[in-house]
Amino acid sequence: MWGCEGKRLAGVVVATVLSTGVPAQRGAAAFVTFETAQVRPLALAADGRTLLAVNTPDMRLEVFSVSSGDISHTGSVTVGLEPVALAARTNTEVWVVNHLSDSVSIVDIGSTPPRIVRTLLVGDEPRDIVFGGPTDADGHFTRAFITTARRGQNLPDSLPPNLTTPGTPRALVYVFNAGNLGAALGGSPETIIELFGDTPRALAASADGHTVYAAVFESGNETTTVTEGAVCDGGATAGPCNLDGVQVPGGLPSGQVPGGLPAPNTNSEGIVGPEVGLIVKHNQANGLWEDQLGRNWTNAVRFNLPDRDVFRIDALANPPTEVAALAHVGTVLFNMVVNPADGKLYVSNTEARNEVRFEGSGQSGTTVRGHLHEARITVIDGTTVLPRHLNKHITAQPQGYRTNPMPVGVKDASLATPLGMAVASDGTLYVAAFGSSKVGVFNATELENDTFVSDPTHHIEVSGGGPSGVALDESNHRLYVLTRFDNAVKVIDTTTRQEIAQHALYNPEPPQVTQGRRFLYDARATSSNGEASCSSCHVFADFDSLAWDLGKPEDVVKPNLNPLGPTGSRVPFHPLKGPMTTQTLRGLANQGPMHWRGDRTGATFIGDPQANNARLAFEAFNVAFDSLVGRDEGQISDADMQAFTDFVLQIVPPPNPVRRLDNQLTSAQANGRTIFLNRKLIVDQAAHCEGCHTLNAALGQFGTDGATTFDDETQEFKIAQLKNAYQKVGMFGAPNTKFADVLPAAAQHQGDQIRGFGFLHDGSMPTVFDFLRARVFTIDDDQRASLEQYVLAFDTTFAPIVGQQITLTSSNAAVVGPRIDLMIARAQAGFAILGQTKANECDLVAKAVNGAEARGYLLNAASGTFQGDRAAEPPLTDAQLRAVASVGGQEVTYTCVPPGEGVRLGLDRDGDGIFDRDEIDAGTDPANPQDPFRLTPTPSPAPTVTPTPMHCPCDCNRDGVVTINEIIRGVDIVLGIESLDLCLTLDRDHDDQVDVSDLVQAVNDALNGCGGM
Repeated sequence: MWGCEGKRLAGVVVATVLSTGVPAQRGAAAFVTFETAQVRPLALAADGRTLLAVNTPDMRLEVFSVSSGDISHTGSVTVGLEPVALAARTNTEVWVVNHLSDSVSIVDIGSTPPRIVRTLLVGDEPRDIVFGGPTDADGHFTRAFITTARRGQNLPDSLPPNLTTPGTPRALVYVFNAGNLGAALGGSPETIIELFGDTPRALAASADGHTVYAAVFESGNETTTVTEGAVCDGGATAGPCNLDGVQVPGGLPSGQVPGGLPAPNTNSEGIVGPEVGLIVKHNQANGLWEDQLGRNWTNAVRFNLPDRDVFRIDALANPPTEVAALAHVGTVLFNMVVNPADGKLYVSNTEARNEVRFEGSGQSGTTVRGHLHEARITVIDGTTVLPRHLNKHITAQPQGYRTNPMPVGVKDASLATPLGMAVASDGTLYVAAFGSSKVGVFNATELENDTFVSDPTHHIEVSGGGPSGVALDESNHRLYVLTRFDNAVKVIDTTTRQEIAQHALYNPEPPQVTQGRRFLYDARATSSNGEASCSSCHVFADFDSLAWDLGKPEDVVKPNLNPLGPTGSRVPFHPLKGPMTTQTLRGLANQGPMHWRGDRTGATFIGDPQANNARLAFEAFNVAFDSLVGRDEGQISDADMQAFTDFVLQIVPPPNPVRRLDNQLTSAQANGRTIFLNRKLIVDQAAHCEGCHTLNAALGQFGTDGATTFDDETQEFKIAQLKNAYQKVGMFGAPNTKFADVLPAAAQHQGDQIRGFGFLHDGSMPTVFDFLRARVFTIDDDQRASLEQYVLAFDTTFAPIVGQQITLTSSNAAVVGPRIDLMIARAQAGFAILGQTKANECDLVAKAVNGAEARGYLLNAASGTFQGDRAAEPPLTDAQLRAVASVGGQEVTYTCVPPGEGVRLGLDRDGDGIFDRDEIDAGTDPANPQDPFRLTPTPSPAPTVTPTPMHCPCDCNRDGVVTINEIIRGVDIVLGIESLDLCLTLDRDHDDQVDVSDLVQAVNDALNGCGGM
């Protein structure tokens, strides 16, 4: 018999499932991995009594009390999707930046329970926040500064994205007056500062708040690709040749370019490589674009790259405004901090070396093996920019970075991927080294003078891995560190420089994410110098906005085994492949062979059914740990590579910020889509657009099905995915070549631009329109313009509404109401997504304080009502839920979350099958999936039962006994939290799907004697 407590719990289980009515399918997932980078994940309140942390995977702000350096968890507040940064304006007012929600949550942690009081809407993918400017009567800064990209559905009409306009600043800083947020839907910023750079990331403020600094994230390093058609044919023996007749100031006379590709032009077999493009770098001394031989390619580059990296903002001005820009700070800029003693600015960054050709041993000349991005801190003193290489001990080796094998101990002295920083009053600088599982400790004066010594005794080891941010508590001699790999807060004694405590944050990520993540970032495990990792270029699983020539002269020509598209002849893969832009790791599942050419594949023969196996394709990258990352021991183990693959194939891209929130297209985008899908319109003499660029959301294909094609280039390429084209906007100007008939106006010098790489495999095509001017295409310019608009708004894994949120208060119903209406409508609109046959565009969750309790709700799309997080409570109508907010202090925050995540994020935080308030009522922890198992009752006396053979639907392990744990697992399967593969007996009709009726029958069978607890 189950006993009273067992029946009570079973009743809660049944009520839970009946209230949601969500059918489960085999392989359904309850957690979506975006792999968002944290920026400012920790902060102390001004009085030092409260420590605040973002829980990025769990969509929460975590609150700790501080007492004599010891911390204890006191509460958490659901905020927006992928929170990455926070700052405390007062002791109780906390602002949280939600990267995927394009929002800022203003949280009152002084109320009981703590709650969101306002949600501000900003540009796309906000990253950081600081306070500065004037102070109020209590001495608190009144202005909030927030970095965002210049795109997204919340941009004001006065600031259009201008995705196709040359010379457009693409970095934005929103400035809000905390005392006057405005009555508009998402708040009314005092101003939005436009900065001439690409997407920004970090902010810092001077101690007095008078100056705020903003940094571009992937700011570049003044490199670009000379397109293949602008490089003279014939390799190293070729002399100067004519281009298109355009004379650029400083270029060779008569508009000429200097010659062909530098040697080597053949591989180890003596086979001549294809004609390809060439990466060149701007020489700051003479103003020319040069290759590694010092040859002048200025006529082939039709723009300037001013390389403005860090911007100084006058925070007291009305309105705040940019007053200076500082160049050549670094290539990828992570975080910034101001030394309160002298006002100098420290910028953690890496500097790329993509102007150097080739991977591998370097026996044929140059190589970037193990020497991809140098880890640095750049000191900015007024207008003076002083880069400091953190790992100069590697350069000091007998052959520098090319020393092989690298001596034991070198990696221990290295720091990789420097992120968050803090400066003590005595000038000690603490740096979180994300790729080293350490905190570096520097004397600020030695760093500024470049007299420091790279020494592991100056490092603090932290457990867990991936330290992303730090908060310094000087009065208690403590440094708090957030470690992303294990999602925990670590406590460091700054006197002994030892970790003395750790506090885990609840982490809903599945094991394949947590176990495989480190192989992307951990430089100590994956390189022999301790600086390089896959994330050096694939920054936070995305790209570095650069191209690299990673040819390998010592390698051999390999067969092309890829499936063919409408055209192609399987041109073999020559190892001298030329420049290729870094590709994102987001959304690799179901994309077939990998690399631009598809030369990483699971195929072993033509026609191999494994040719489109993404898992085998990614596992083929194992060789790169030796030849590129620089792991002297060779490849990582098969088991480790499998774990790495499991992790990477979980990562998905964010929604497209160019699409309208109602998922409708503008007239230009709609025209482009019509052209794209028109099977009768042959656009390149062989196929229609979708004939190559497959669009099948149900199969997870957004521009490619993995096939290879020929498009009038010297190599054959895998058909490219299109889901992140909007991220590559910002380069304008290219010469007219045999490949592309660029419009005359676009072939002229375009002046200052923000990016050196655009579209095509090598980034040499500035815009989609320019690419569509390739001579192989037969469409007209109006069609090209429409196609460009559609491609920039291309479909991706999730609908654009995913992540969006708003807070309903007692005073803003008229303004916020239409946005809530939109969110409900999108949550009821069907949407095609891989692995979910009945998905809608989003799951709509709501969080509120209702009757002095923190409550969660989830929209039932079929009924239009909201299920609360007490399973037995009747659902609320839309009007009833809105009415909750009519009471002061009972704000309701609505968030559209990815389909399938609604139960976890709205009702059942730990996915144990028991709703959150039911757990709290029962005295168990809703953030501990193991806690409900303590409710297992004492069995009633009964005779020994012979196990019932194979007749119990929820007898997952087929032992003839149904346990409460198995019933809970059944709930998880129905809710999409676990895979049906874990309990196949639940699928009574063998249709690979389980719904509520199946589970109810299983519970009834168990209660009526089919097995027992």
